[in-house]
Amino acid sequence: MSSTLWSAGRYEAVAQQIAPIAEQVVATLDAKSGLAGSTVVDLACGTGSAAIAAARKGATVTALDITPELVALGEQKADAVGVSVDWRTGDASDTGLPAGSFDAAVSNMGIIFVEPGSQVAELARLLKSGGVLAFSSWVRDSVNPFFDPIVATLGAPPARGYSPDQWGDQAVAGQRLAADFDEVSFQLGKHPWRFESQAAALAFVTDESPMHVDIFSRLDADKSAALRTAFSDALETQTGADGSVAFDASYVVVTARRR
Repeated sequence: MSSTLWSAGRYEAVAQQIAPIAEQVVATLDAKSGLAGSTVVDLACGTGSAAIAAARKGATVTALDITPELVALGEQKADAVGVSVDWRTGDASDTGLPAGSFDAAVSNMGIIFVEPGSQVAELARLLKSGGVLAFSSWVRDSVNPFFDPIVATLGAPPARGYSPDQWGDQAVAGQRLAADFDEVSFQLGKHPWRFESQAAALAFVTDESPMHVDIFSRLDADKSAALRTAFSDALETQTGADGSVAFDASYVVVTARRR
């Protein structure tokens, strides 16, 4: 995915929503390998929630993302809380970082958007033998108010051989990691999407979430209006008596150890 896509909208609104998952990814990694004094790379780091969490636990952290605007925001966030992170702009599947230079790699809903073959190869190259990988992925749900309206209005996305939520399938994830990693494990969870109103939830989709904003930007006026209506209808089904919108989305934290 291009840097232009991720600079659309306001990614930080997404980062704030999924920050608790980043904290869980880092806590899981810390419990598995101990982060104090270790070297960690956060790939497809966005605005750096996982990188900052790892640095707070005493790791020496390098954070890399393809979108310069997000890297700049991450640097500002790290400075604001007084932690040191080495921020880089680059491709998560072709980082240019030294081989075998990291004790651990993390990613919060980031590397799942990268072509998996090249991404796993780069993770294997960067990690030391015995190094630990920890990342999060969405898991496909039967009902998804943030995705179902797109399919209903525009049709299924074109097949390209991979999609982000494939990493949420334990069989697929295990197969992709099998050649280079052992001790593959999965922690399933439910992420609570919460908005104070239906208007706020709809604005998140139309104005903030980069993937959604990018889709809207490529539609003519009629299709855009139809998609907006479809999202409004889907969010209406998740709206409570007080007017707030609440629904849960399945996710998984995957860990593995470099052979």
